[in-house]
Amino acid sequence: MSRNPFFPRFADLPVEIPIFPLSGAVVMPGVQLPLNMFEPRYLNLVNDALADAHLIGMVQPTSEDLEADEPEIHRIGCAGRITSYSETPDGRIVLVVTGVCRFQVRAEVAGRGGYRRVSVDWERFAADCHEETQTIADRDGFLVSLKSYCTLRGVEVPWDEVKKMADSDLVNLLCAHLPLSPEDKQALIETIALGERASLMRGLMDMASAASMDVAELRH
Repeated sequence: MSRNPFFPRFADLPVEIPIFPLSGAVVMPGVQLPLNMFEPRYLNLVNDALADAHLIGMVQPTSEDLEADEPEIHRIGCAGRITSYSETPDGRIVLVVTGVCRFQVRAEVAGRGGYRRVSVDWERFAADCHEETQTIADRDGFLVSLKSYCTLRGVEVPWDEVKKMADSDLVNLLCAHLPLSPEDKQALIETIALGERASLMRGLMDMASAASMDVAELRH
């Protein structure tokens, strides 16, 4: 991933960030994630983030209890920088965050404007901010698994673009945008090394493909 000149350097990442807990929504370094904010507390979050470092910590709740106002959260998330922003006539904010660096939650701190904030440790994921070329061991095999998974799940993929993508960009993009379960996505973002993350993803895709084929056979 080439470093975005608007992104903070690793040494300048803040010790506290606001968080947006959302199940199934993860971001990875260099990956864009569209968000639609409408709750007053999250409108406050966006306005405050724009006045500060433009960073929002994306974290997943540990459960999908929709009634919990402040759900327990996983300890690993990824910070995204607001890179696109627009206001709608009905009072929503539509934005895009682009992943900067993963983090580990140290502790929850006092919130502001109704939204939550945490103190974070970036050190485990320092490589997210470095322009190092990382590769996966068997890209051809990985793509075979990806094609099988996407065919069975009806996922449309621009294959010509995929062929041109660097391994790290491809794997990070798939972590965020493949229709995997929240638990699977969490396992992926917590896996530090690219090769291990790609191997885990391939295993998840193969298992999902096998399950889809078993269901199809049962229907016949």
